[in-house]
Order: sequence, then structure tokens, then C-alpha cells
Amino acid sequence: MTTQEPPQQLSVSQLNRLAKQLLEDCFAQVSVTGELSTLSRPSSGHWYFTLKDERAQIRCAFFRNRNMRVNFQPQPGQQVVVRGKVSLYEGRGDYQLIVEHMQPAGAGALAAAFEALKAELQAAGWFDPALKKPLPPAIKHIAIITSPTGAALQDIVAVLNRRWPAMKVTLLPVLVQGEQAAGQIQRAIAHANQLARSASHNFDLILLTRGGGSLEDLWPFNERVVAEAIYQSELLVVSAVGHEVDFSIADFVADVRAATPSAAAELLSPDQSEINSKVQLLRGRLVRAQRRRLQHQREQLQQLNRRIRDPRSRLREQAQRLDELEMRLRRQWQSSQRQRLARLAGLQQQMLLLSPDRQQATRLNALTQLQARLQRSVQEQMRRRAQQLQALQSQLRQLGPEQTLSRGYAIVLDQQGRAVRRAADLQQGQRLRGRFAEGQVALTVDDSE
Repeated sequence: MTTQEPPQQLSVSQLNRLAKQLLEDCFAQVSVTGELSTLSRPSSGHWYFTLKDERAQIRCAFFRNRNMRVNFQPQPGQQVVVRGKVSLYEGRGDYQLIVEHMQPAGAGALAAAFEALKAELQAAGWFDPALKKPLPPAIKHIAIITSPTGAALQDIVAVLNRRWPAMKVTLLPVLVQGEQAAGQIQRAIAHANQLARSASHNFDLILLTRGGGSLEDLWPFNERVVAEAIYQSELLVVSAVGHEVDFSIADFVADVRAATPSAAAELLSPDQSEINSKVQLLRGRLVRAQRRRLQHQREQLQQLNRRIRDPRSRLREQAQRLDELEMRLRRQWQSSQRQRLARLAGLQQQMLLLSPDRQQATRLNALTQLQARLQRSVQEQMRRRAQQLQALQSQLRQLGPEQTLSRGYAIVLDQQGRAVRRAADLQQGQRLRGRFAEGQVALTVDDSE
């Protein structure tokens, strides 16, 4: 017969500590779906609530360092999915769930659809940074696409009024959640581009925005039609959807993403106080620069004043200089006049020598002399020619045929008038002509020896 050992005696604290260790070891990570109830948010930032279904409930603790990552505002009565570990609160012995993550029930399917569309559009190049349009240096007119009653619009207007009241905004009102929201947003983006093309509205960009909410609330900004409208927009699109931790497909496709609507307003507007400070700074620099310039010019003026002499002394010097120049001019003029007179006299002498009357008389005299010389030369030539002619005539008479004929000789000529020198050249019956000192006779050859 065995004796059963008595159970170990434990204090309540020890028991709770062991139970806590056992629960945390066995249920280190669980995911539970249920309805939120009795949600409490103390100033510490921790959340305490009850998660229940039709037959049971469990207390939950969601500490601040974890619940800061939740991208929606949980409300009592909302179905949620929480993930965490089962534990025990030792002080009261309460069994509880330490929550590490929370999302609305059904968000898993939406998240999967979100990731699938994100991967598809990224592969198509819709998120390519090279396609993003840069913000213009000066923004004057913004087309805001959002709900006219939402807090996002009020936040944007408040920031713009504070930072840059001169900014012009045009609201294109749309639904920002629900089944019809995506279509309205798509049409509003297309309408803004149409207004910009028609030059009726000089929009610099489109601001697509709404406040925070659950994944279901933000889902219109994850629709493909909205992403396509942003991708095809000629106007630059700035997306400011939800809170800083919220990311939508519209954020990835847009040219610029702002964490919140207020952040978008600050991004798109200059700070008038900062600009005023810069203006004041530049004004001070300008005033100082002008003062330095005036001081420098004043010093230059003083130096010039010291260099300037008495004008009367300068006038006397100028008068003396003028007298010197006048005397030099007078001497030069007189010398020039003498040279001109001498040249004129020379020209007059040349003109007398080259006078037409004088030249004509000289040429007439020369012509008379030449005529006399010509006449004497002609007479002398005629006299010499006459003497030569007489001598030639005398020689012709002495040597000519007439002198021979006068001594009783005759000349026999043929029919061509040529003298016949040999009888052998004649033929019987040939007609000839005989020339005598006085007269001629016709002859006929009867015989020749």
C-alpha cells in the first residue's frame, strides 16, 4: 500500500506565476476573431477591451508600443482579428490576451487583393520613379479631390490659411468611401485634366486626399480605375490618403505622396512666416549693403573733393593755354598764307608761260618757219630732179634705139612687139614689123639663112 505525498503548498502569487508561464508557453501565438466590447483608452496610450462572441469573452490588453501601428480607428461592436499570446494578469488572476496586432475582420482578403494589384502595377512600371512629375517651383492653384464634409478638407484649408492664404483651391467633391467612390474619383481626375486643357482653370496639380480609416474605408483608393486615372493624368497628382502609416495603391502611382492631408498642405504651400523672415533678412542685408555703398561713395566723394583745385586757378591756366594756342594758330596761319601766296605767284608765272595766246603765237612762228623750210626743200628737190632728168634724157638719147636708127639701122619686131635677134627663130611666112628712124613697115619672111 503506497502513501500519496501531500501536494506542494503554493502561495497565490506562485500559483498565478506558474499558470502565466504555462499559458504563455502553450499559447505563445494565437489569432482570434471576435467583437470588440468595452474599449478603454487611458492616458497611458494602452488599449483595454473585451473580445467576445455569442458564448464567451476574453479580456485583452493592447499596449501603446504596439497599437500605434494600427491604421484604423476600432470601435465597440466592430468585428476584428487580433494576434497575440495568451497570458494571465497575476495581480488579479485574470486570464487575458496580450494583443500584438489588430485588423478589421475580412481585411485579410482585402490585403491579399491589395498586394496582388500592387505587384501587377509595379511589374507594369506604374510605380517607376522616372515617370514621376516633379513639383512645380511655384504653386498657385490646386484642384482638391475629396469629400466636401470630411475632416481632410478642413485640415487642408486650415493649414493653407495659416501658411499661405493667397493659395487658390478648387474643390471637386467626391465620395471617399463606399462602392460609388472609386468611379467618382476616376471621373473627377479626368474632369480636372479636361478643365486644365481647356484653359478655364489653370490648375498646377491635383491633390487627392481623405482622412484615416479602416482598410475597407480606404479601399476606393486601392481600386484599379483610380490607379489608372492617376497614371493617365497629365496634371501632377499628389496623394494624401489616411494617416502616416496608411499606404494605398494611389500613393504608389501618384507623382508625390504625403503622409497626411495636413502634411500635403504644408508640402504644397510656402510658409508665409518663413518667407516674411527671409524677406526681413534680405531687407536687412539690402539696407546694410546700401549703407556700405553710401559710405564708400561718401569716402570717394571726399577724396575727389580733396583732389579738386580752385576753379579760378584752372580758368587762368585755361586762359593762358588759350592765348598760347591762339598765337600758335596765328603764326601757322601767316606761314600758311605766305606759302599760298608764293605758290599762287608760281602758278601765275606758269599760267603766263602756258597761256594759249602765247603758245599759239609760238606755234604760228614755228609753222611759218617750217613752211619756208618746206618750200625751200621742195624747190631744191625739184631742181635736183630736173637736173637728174636732163642727165637721164641725155643718156637715153645716146644709148637709145633712136640714135642707132638715125644712123641707118632698123629694128625687126615680131607680132608680140619683141625684137628679133636670130634668123633661126623665124619661120617662112611669119609676119614681122620693121621700125626705122622714121616710120615702120610690115614684113613677111620668105626665106632665112
